[in-house]
This record gives sequence, structure tokens and C-alpha cells, in this order.
Amino acid sequence: MKKISKLYTALIIAFMYLPILVLIAFSFNDGKTFVWKGFTLRWYTDLFKDSLIISSLWNTLLIALLASVFATILGTMAAIGINNFKGKKRILLQNASNIEILSPDIVTGVSLMLMFSLLGVAFHFRMGFLTVLLAHITFCTPYVVLNVLPRLRHMDYSVYEAALDLGCNQWQAFRKVVIHELMPGMFTGFLMSFTFSMDDFVITYFTRGASFQTLSIQIYTMTHQRISPKINALSALMFIVVLVLMIIINLKDRKLEKREGLRV
Repeated sequence: MKKISKLYTALIIAFMYLPILVLIAFSFNDGKTFVWKGFTLRWYTDLFKDSLIISSLWNTLLIALLASVFATILGTMAAIGINNFKGKKRILLQNASNIEILSPDIVTGVSLMLMFSLLGVAFHFRMGFLTVLLAHITFCTPYVVLNVLPRLRHMDYSVYEAALDLGCNQWQAFRKVVIHELMPGMFTGFLMSFTFSMDDFVITYFTRGASFQTLSIQIYTMTHQRISPKINALSALMFIVVLVLMIIINLKDRKLEKREGLRV
């Protein structure tokens, strides 16, 4: 049974990551098709010379970073507010925050597009960077709430009260005790928000207007023709960066677990 379970796990991992490995391999292919024509690095050099792709990548990273920061702040505040309610009110507010997670992206995208269109007529502005940022904050915030609420439920509030008794004011106790306890959930929510914002296409497509361009929109426009191998190079670099970040985060988590184990 152990051999079968190991084989099953290996097949699942291969099914998930083999396409990415193929993409990375062909980012070094000298040809533009899936026929291997020799090793080359020219797609990586051409990538950094393409101002349109670099501009779209910069827009994507900026939107993802800003949306994640604002969503983490708003989601933490919302989670604390929801946790302070009791009974049916808490359940109602929590279910309301989960609607955004469960609803299809196209519903959210069209709804936000209609709202921004009405506001644009009323206040005379066009959809672009600001509307995309607001849309991303909107759909990222519930993921932060989802990660912070469980930390609040398992938090020992006597530590907060002890901090007040020892001379901290409410803000100091909140910052040093509550935020410290919620930090793992906040960080996880931040990472999820950043990932979903980077990956989003549908909501961005409906709220970007005519001029603003992100990486997902740029790749979509390329599908009308043959996609350039420069996109393979870009995808390979993004995957490697994410992989390195995940390794660093896991190593830090292990160090923290070891320190906590030694303290106990």
C-alpha cells in the first residue's frame, strides 16, 4: 500500500508540475514552435527589451502589491469587527464576506464595471489604474478575513488584558499583542491576495478601461496570433521567483517552530 500511495502522489505531482517544466525547457528553445532547435538565451534578452511586456508586468506587480496591502489592512479590521459580534449577526456578516469568494469572477467583474461606469458618468472619470486597484482590493479582502478570523477565535484575550494591566495603553496592547497574534493569518492572507491579484484576468478585463494594460490582458491579446516564446521566459522567471520565496518562507516557519518548541 505504501508503494501505491507513493506512486499515486508522484503521478499527481507530475500531472501538476510537468507542464511548467515543459514551459521552462522550451523557454530555452531556439525555435518558435515545439520542435527543439537548439539551446538559446535570446528569449530572455528579448524579454527585457520588450517595453510593452515590461510595462504590463510592472502594472501587474504594482496593482498586486497595493491591492494586497490595502486588502490586508481592511480584511484584518473587518475580521476584528466580525469577531466582536455574537450569534446570528456574526454568522450573517461572515457569510456576507464569503459571497465574494464563492461568486463567479464574471459576476463580480460585470457588477464592478457597471458601478464604475455609473460613477464615471456622475464624477467624470474614466476606468483605468484606480478602478482596477479598487476592484482587486474588493475581491482580495475576503481572503484576508478568511485567514484572520480563525486566529482571532483561538487567541487568548487574557494576554491583551494583562498587557493593559502592566501599563500599556489600548493601542500599544493592540499592536504588541493582537497584531502579533494575528500576523501569521495576515501574512497568509497577504500572500493569497497577491497571488490572486497577479493571476486575475476576468475582473481586470471588465474594469481596466481602454488604455490600462496588465500582464494577463497582454497575454490574452497575444492569443490572436502565435504567442511569443518571450512569454515562456517570463513565466519561467516568475515561477522560479515564487518557488524561491516559498522555500524561504518555509525555512523561516521551521525556524520559528523550533524556537517555540525550545521555549516550551
